[in-house]
Amino acid sequence: MFQVQSTLAYFFWLIAIIAFVFEVWALIDAVRTPAPAYEAAGKQTKQIWLIILGIANVIGLGGAANFLTILSMLPIVAFIAAAIYLADVRPAVKQYRNRRGGGSSNMGPYGPW
Repeated sequence: MFQVQSTLAYFFWLIAIIAFVFEVWALIDAVRTPAPAYEAAGKQTKQIWLIILGIANVIGLGGAANFLTILSMLPIVAFIAAAIYLADVRPAVKQYRNRRGGGSSNMGPYGPW
């Protein structure tokens, strides 16, 4: 019986780590996206998403470090916030993201055209 509980605990810990990786990915993507892209896509502002995802990362770190159990509500809500960003907001703002390093093929004498 003890072996099953130990295996199950490791399984949920692995899920918490994977969820934390997704939360970090969402925060990094939100930081890299310019603020006007959120408004152009009709989403909440960049500052609001940074606050939401920052809180989600703190909670996710607590879940990954076993300070919060995976069955508590907070790590689940944190993962859902990151999932909403990655599934809804990221595709919407992606088309408005600045493309750096696109080469000189689209450069005019005073910048891109």
